[in-house]
Amino acid sequence: MSLSNAPRGAPQRLRVVQVLPALEGGGVERGTVEIANALAAAGHESVVLSGGGRLVPALEAGGSRHLEWALGRKHPATLGQVGALRRWLAAEHPAILHARSRLPAWLCFLAWRGMSPSARPRFVTTVHGLYSPNAYSAVMARGERVIVVSEAARRYVLAHYPRTPAAKLVRIYRGVDQSRYRKGYRPSQRWLAAWGAQHPQLAGQRLVTLPGRLTRLKGHEDFIAAMAKVREQFPDAAGLVVGGAGKHERYAEALRQRAPWLAFAGHRDDLREIMAISAVVVSLSTRPESFGRTVLEALSLGTPVVGYDHGGVGEVLAQVFPQGCAKAGDVDAAAAGIRNVLRDEAAARANVRDHAFDQARMCAETLALYAQLAREGTP
Repeated sequence: MSLSNAPRGAPQRLRVVQVLPALEGGGVERGTVEIANALAAAGHESVVLSGGGRLVPALEAGGSRHLEWALGRKHPATLGQVGALRRWLAAEHPAILHARSRLPAWLCFLAWRGMSPSARPRFVTTVHGLYSPNAYSAVMARGERVIVVSEAARRYVLAHYPRTPAAKLVRIYRGVDQSRYRKGYRPSQRWLAAWGAQHPQLAGQRLVTLPGRLTRLKGHEDFIAAMAKVREQFPDAAGLVVGGAGKHERYAEALRQRAPWLAFAGHRDDLREIMAISAVVVSLSTRPESFGRTVLEALSLGTPVVGYDHGGVGEVLAQVFPQGCAKAGDVDAAAAGIRNVLRDEAAARANVRDHAFDQARMCAETLALYAQLAREGTP
């Protein structure tokens, strides 16, 4: 018996397959693991197809099955996997096929479309980003249900893919584990000692932290310009960039040359601790983002955030810390927002509101959508 066909009156036990390029450490990857863990905890069968990565052990420890498929390699040969994927889906017979990134979504869509409608799973996509609108990105609107992670993402889909029925869009805001990211959290003395030993130049400084990999889209140049203005009034404010350079080492070196006073921590697995000891966290992405998970994590810790008021970051700030909104692209406004926090950190922290962007709510809404689609069966 298929896992999606439980006896009448019994709770449905679902087999759900999530597909993405890799499981390294970004917001999409962490969200995938969170949903996978929630599926397993609820007694469903969770399977993830990806190229592997650092999060695979955590995924498997949570009760999911991981299969390594190179579905994110941008090469014509990758299309050759469509047939194999179709055969695998026919053999596994999942109730739900959930694609979370564009290239894997194309492979999933082509495999799924070639299956008999009576035998194929329900097809779900999630619009995690405000991608460049084109035919390649359009596949993210091809799901039978399209999860959008914010109101900004919903507007993006309706504006750029107007043939998408609004009724099939399902807004499910991303969420954080508020037991892990909670107001008043402080790192251990051991962590603080290690951090101090690694970055002695930051001792006695107030951290203004920009999390984000080193690409031009993350707004590092605006950050440098804003911090130069802030430091005129607050010389104890230290700008800190947390994020790896990857293929952008030349860009990273240019930033170091431009602002030798800026501290670079590289990729870190302890961003929670760094944000907890920061006076301000900053988000100055040059393009609007669909949500802004790191912004929400910082705010959940009670750390004020100053960010450009566009996309999902603007939505989160408007609900949790509206004082942190700065007009998009306005470096002076960003600098003013940072100065306002530094002027009275205690008051700024007191103004960070509680919120409902909760991981448990996100998981419950996603699993409810899966269950609804499985009950409906083939349209």
